[in-house]
Amino acid sequence: MKKLFFSLLLIVAGVLTLLAQEDKEGCKDPALFNRMPNYYITNCEELQFSKFDFPVSAEKKQTVEGHYIYVDYYLKDNAQAASGLQIARNYTNAVKKIGGSLVYEFEDGGTEYTILKVIKDKKEVWAQVEGAGNGMYKIYIIEKEAMEQDVVADASSMANSIKESGKVALYGIYFDTGKSVLKPESEPSLQEISKLLKSDPKLKLYVVGHTDNAGLFDANIKLSMDRASAVINALVTKYGVNASCLKAFGDGPVSPVATNETEEGRALNRRVELVKQ
Repeated sequence: MKKLFFSLLLIVAGVLTLLAQEDKEGCKDPALFNRMPNYYITNCEELQFSKFDFPVSAEKKQTVEGHYIYVDYYLKDNAQAASGLQIARNYTNAVKKIGGSLVYEFEDGGTEYTILKVIKDKKEVWAQVEGAGNGMYKIYIIEKEAMEQDVVADASSMANSIKESGKVALYGIYFDTGKSVLKPESEPSLQEISKLLKSDPKLKLYVVGHTDNAGLFDANIKLSMDRASAVINALVTKYGVNASCLKAFGDGPVSPVATNETEEGRALNRRVELVKQ
């Protein structure tokens, strides 16, 4: 009888141990990441709006506000703990694969701190991963909406830029990915370009299309040329601009203004420039 009793106790203890190693009720992995193998969630917190101070250098922190997520992981029994560096590299590589970047990393008291950033689904996502080889690690995440481009360069600022540098880069000209059909949101910028040209009838411009480096080179060259031509066609047919003042050129990905390793950089490289002839 005693043996049966102790056997039952062992079974109950085993079940309780297994249950203790399940994710805490109501907790789950952040949408952006899965977890390291053999870890479970012991605690979590999610706030619709909060802030977090992310270290971006040895002397500076950046406060980011938005949707706040915190997840605490703990190693399952009899599993081998990952080192802090192993945890850091796994999360860094995962972010880089989706176009994000490593902002800053440092070690303090045996814990590796890794600060990451990525643009995903029109949201700017910041993450801090803290890991050591002690069987525990945690993640802090802030999701904030990526800034929409509401301010459009006006004719006067375009003229000043062309006067000072011979060109102006426009980010208010919009196309769907891989296409050369102008989106309606481009109208304010097209209006300002037409004002610029009508205010100075002698001004002649190259309309130069630029892309990021995603996809095939020849396809990007053609796409950038088609987009430049679409801009000229709209200016001539909708706004009565003299066609002889404009010439299209496709530069594709060969003149980047930022790195193509991040989504922010690629967004800056996808642009239309007006260059004085």
